[in-house]
Amino acid sequence: MEAATMAWTAAVVGVGLVYWFVWVMGAAEVKGKRAVDLKMGSITRDKVQDKYTQYWSFFRRPKETATTAASAEKVPAFVDTFYNLVTDIYEWGWGQSFHFSPSLPGRSHRDATRVHEERVADLLGARPGHRLLDVGCGVGGPMRAIAAHSGSNVVGITINEYQVNRARAHNRKAGLDSPRCEVVCGNFLSMPFPDGSFDGAYSIEATCHAPRLQDVYGEVFRVLKPGGFYVSYEWVTTPLYRAEDPEHVECIHGIERGDALPGLRRQDEISSIAKEVGFEVVKEQDLALPPALPWWTRLKMGRVAYWRNSLVVRVLTMLRIAPKGVSEVHEMLYETAQHLTRGGETGIFTPMHMVLLRKPVSTEEAK
Repeated sequence: MEAATMAWTAAVVGVGLVYWFVWVMGAAEVKGKRAVDLKMGSITRDKVQDKYTQYWSFFRRPKETATTAASAEKVPAFVDTFYNLVTDIYEWGWGQSFHFSPSLPGRSHRDATRVHEERVADLLGARPGHRLLDVGCGVGGPMRAIAAHSGSNVVGITINEYQVNRARAHNRKAGLDSPRCEVVCGNFLSMPFPDGSFDGAYSIEATCHAPRLQDVYGEVFRVLKPGGFYVSYEWVTTPLYRAEDPEHVECIHGIERGDALPGLRRQDEISSIAKEVGFEVVKEQDLALPPALPWWTRLKMGRVAYWRNSLVVRVLTMLRIAPKGVSEVHEMLYETAQHLTRGGETGIFTPMHMVLLRKPVSTEEAK
């Protein structure tokens, strides 16, 4: 009898644990995703493994992906594939804002994220009646924070149709649907907006996917009204990076491979590129430098947490709740997190080199 009781107790506890880790454990912020909802974007279940293999084959040598016009032209399609593969996992384990932020003493990661996003609105001088552009909006976490903080209307653009649908669903849930927050599916290298149609624009860790930064900056310049401001948080290597150091090279290549990047730019290149397309550089600052606290603390996930998540993914795959290939994507993101952490700890990489740019009011002013 005691053995039977123990067996039943163990069974109940086991079911409870499975229920908690699989059905209850959701996203880091507002629970928009659960482990059982890992669908891999708009990729059909039977194609997830193949799409992952194709992605990895294309980005396994990051510096080669933008060396020729032919390969550079393929980058947007593979970035779209990347976000089909990772969007659900990001929402499940990270939240609705796909970016980093400096840690704040005594504050949650969610608070730090909101402060980092609201800084953008403040830099732009955004206010009610303004129409802002979110360049590479993801599922719209920053868009909603900035719209709520500033009272502005925000239009987001993302290349991934699955993210468009996710963002619109989140906007409705937050009571920030059109016209407060709108989402368009498109390529930020060739945006479907008229010239001079936005009062301000911003991009948060998004333009790193562009083979040439000139192309996306040029498009932002075109759609901004004269006198409009543009804020961008850029992923770059810092002056501490040494191309002759194999450990530095592997760290940066690991970040590029695991985040669909056609090659990270140097920190000292950003302002020159901005000026090249016509912008005036108002301010430039690495927001990761002291007194800012480390941005990579969220990535330093303990082994227990990693194996827990990995076990959940593997079990869901085995039960065919999650499609085949999810485990490989999860492993890729975990390895990428190690490279990102190393990049932050050594100081050779920052995901938040901020530039505040202004479109001159006239040709004479630009001169």
